[in-house]
Amino acid sequence: MKRNRSLNRVLPFLGGLCLVTDRKFCGLSCEELSRIALEAGVRWIQYREKEKTRREIYYEARKLRSLTSEYGATLVVNDHADIALAVDADGVHLGQDDLPLKEARRIVGRRLIGISTHTLTQAKEAEQDGADYIGFGPVFFTATKDAGEPRGVEMLSLIRESVEIPVVAIGGISAETFSLVWEAGADAVAVASAVLRGNISENVRLFMRVLGNE
Repeated sequence: MKRNRSLNRVLPFLGGLCLVTDRKFCGLSCEELSRIALEAGVRWIQYREKEKTRREIYYEARKLRSLTSEYGATLVVNDHADIALAVDADGVHLGQDDLPLKEARRIVGRRLIGISTHTLTQAKEAEQDGADYIGFGPVFFTATKDAGEPRGVEMLSLIRESVEIPVVAIGGISAETFSLVWEAGADAVAVASAVLRGNISENVRLFMRVLGNE
């Protein structure tokens, strides 16, 4: 099974867990929820905001850049390559309907670019186009967003065997199901509701215990 944790520049700081910000699960601002998660041990924040204006997203991303720097953590901005560059984020995460990867690379340079993928073809194309990592899912059913039918751990395993770049599993993953995606070959997991519903600190620590980081 292909794993490239130690060699790829994406992974040394991850600790296996990426928190995707989503205010609706906890009623806190992205800055507030991120601080709690960082304090509990998260070292990768993916800033996702679908409801605010681009100007508001820029200012909040700038705050998150300052916050993540304080904790020595990584910040990836969802969707907006120009905002990622403007706030000096570590990278941008793109969906299938966002700016093409090659054009985003012209904007962000050597910063990280992740791509959301849902099929084997998309995963291979992302690697060929120069993505630093892919997000693959939804692995399980998720209520976070309308992401389509679950792909399952068998498809995740096939994706892992088919590409050389890191694969970050996303979609309906909990501390209880994490072992399934890990055994299928995921290099890391990205979660929102599993951390943000309830006690954020305790939820993060539960993942960390599963990962062996606490």
